[in-house]
Amino acid sequence: MRDPFFRPPASLVRAAEPLAQPLALKTLPLHLHEILPAFCIYEFINRVVSPYVSARLASRVYPQLSRKTKINWNVHFVSMVQSCFINTLALWVIYADKERMRMSWKERVWGYTGAGGMVQGFAAGYFAWDLLASSIDIDVHGWGALAHAASALTVSMMGFRPFVNYYGLNFVLYELSTPFLNIHWWLDKIGMTGSTLQLINGIALLTTFGGSRLVWGTYQNYRMYTDIWRAVQNPGELPVPSWLAIAYLASTTALSGLNFYWFGKMIQTVAKRFERPKETKGKTDKKKQ
Repeated sequence: MRDPFFRPPASLVRAAEPLAQPLALKTLPLHLHEILPAFCIYEFINRVVSPYVSARLASRVYPQLSRKTKINWNVHFVSMVQSCFINTLALWVIYADKERMRMSWKERVWGYTGAGGMVQGFAAGYFAWDLLASSIDIDVHGWGALAHAASALTVSMMGFRPFVNYYGLNFVLYELSTPFLNIHWWLDKIGMTGSTLQLINGIALLTTFGGSRLVWGTYQNYRMYTDIWRAVQNPGELPVPSWLAIAYLASTTALSGLNFYWFGKMIQTVAKRFERPKETKGKTDKKKQ
C-alpha cells in the first residue's frame, strides 16, 4: 500500500540522502516530510496550544500549578493528541494494507510498504520530540522516560532501513493505553482523585495497558524474535548484521521491561487512590472503650 500522505518534495529527498545513506536508512528520505512536521507540530502544541487551551478549560487549576507540574501537564496534552492520532492511523493501515497482510517471514523482516512507513514517520517525529523534551526537563520526567524515548526512537528509525517495518507498526499500538493514562493523571490534578470516573478510567487503563503492552507486546516480540532468528539462520542475499539484530532486540526488550515495571507501578497507584483511610490509634482506642 502506497503512502497516502502527499509525496515528499524532491529537494527534501535529495537533502536527506547524505544523512540516510551512511546510516543505511534507505526509506528515511521518503518519510522525512512526515517526521519533521510531526516534531514541529508537537512542539507547537507543547509551547502554545496546551498552555492556551488548558488555561481556559482548567482556569482554576492550570494557572496555579508549579513549573514542574505545568511541564508535565503540557506533555500529557501532547501525548493525548499524539496517541489518539497515531492509534487511529495505525489501526487503519493494519486493516487497509492488504499487501502487509500477505507478508512472509522474509518480508516481515526486510519488507516495506509506504503506508507502514508513513505511520513510523509520524511516530518517529513524536519520539524525537519526546526525547528532546525528556532531555531538557530530565528533573521532571526522570531517567526512565528518557530511556523509553530513546529506545522508541531507535526502534522507529531502524524501520527505515527497512528492518522489521512490519513489527514497528504493531508496536505503535502500545499507545492504546496512553489516553487513559493521561486522563488518570489529569483527574488527580483537578481534584477528582478517588472519584467514580477515576475508578472507571483506572480499570480501562489497566485493561488496555495490560492488553496492548504486555499481552499483545509480548506476543509481537516473540513473533519478531522468531522471524529475526530465521533471517540470521538463513542469510541468503539479505543477511542480518549481528549489531543490528542485537541493537533492535535490546531496544524492544528494554521497552518490554519498562512496560512490566510500569504496569506494577500503575496497579499500586490506582489501588492507592481507592484505599480507605486507616483509623488513627486514638480513634481505635475510643471505640474499644
